[in-house]
Amino acid sequence: MAILSIQNICLGFGGIQALSGISLEVEPQEILVVIGPNGSGKTTMFNCISGVYHPDRGDIRFEGESLIGLTPDRVAIKGIARTFQNLRLFMHMTVLDNLMLGRHVKFRKNPAAALFRRRGEELKHREFVEEIIDFLALQAYRKARISDCPYGIQKRAEMGRALALEPRLLMLDEPISGLTAEERQETAYLINEIRGRFKPTILLVEHDLRIASSLADRMVAFDSGLKLTEGTPAEVQRHPAVIQAYLGAE
Repeated sequence: MAILSIQNICLGFGGIQALSGISLEVEPQEILVVIGPNGSGKTTMFNCISGVYHPDRGDIRFEGESLIGLTPDRVAIKGIARTFQNLRLFMHMTVLDNLMLGRHVKFRKNPAAALFRRRGEELKHREFVEEIIDFLALQAYRKARISDCPYGIQKRAEMGRALALEPRLLMLDEPISGLTAEERQETAYLINEIRGRFKPTILLVEHDLRIASSLADRMVAFDSGLKLTEGTPAEVQRHPAVIQAYLGAE
């Protein structure tokens, strides 16, 4: 049974149809990579899944339950986390504090503990965040403000914040964009390691076809709000419509 099922979703903004009848399914613990030119609807689909946008028509079901109408915080509580094309970190806060914010939906309200300053639950969450910091090799930056960190570290911290939610579905929106060649390879390696260690299903938007192909179990191609095709990376990249839309020519 698919962990995520997108069923004929449509979304328009004024006279622009951003998504037109998109349907796809994501299997548990697979990496599904979404490719397509700028403006093809990839991030719009992410925004529909995460509750930022609400589709005009269609349904999105996660573990059998509809996400339609849920706010982003309720979607996060369901076990869905994401990163963004443009960083959405708290730049004045430290790497550690940004990752701790990723645990916010895991905290239980306990007035008595707050009154008597019992920190057991906070320490439990802190322990998990420290595990992520070690895993992502962020130790040297843990107390640094995000604004003082190199861009590659900022991207890794945003991935860490998403991981802190312990998501069953992890959505990564262009996680290697803007990185150096070495950082791109390191991030691709980390994404594979994340699947092996934390066992999430991963939905990934990526423009680098070489890295996308190395990560993908399956690939789906979008253009102008339409799904062109899906299949193995080799099948998708050989498809004539993908060659025309994504690469420009045969």
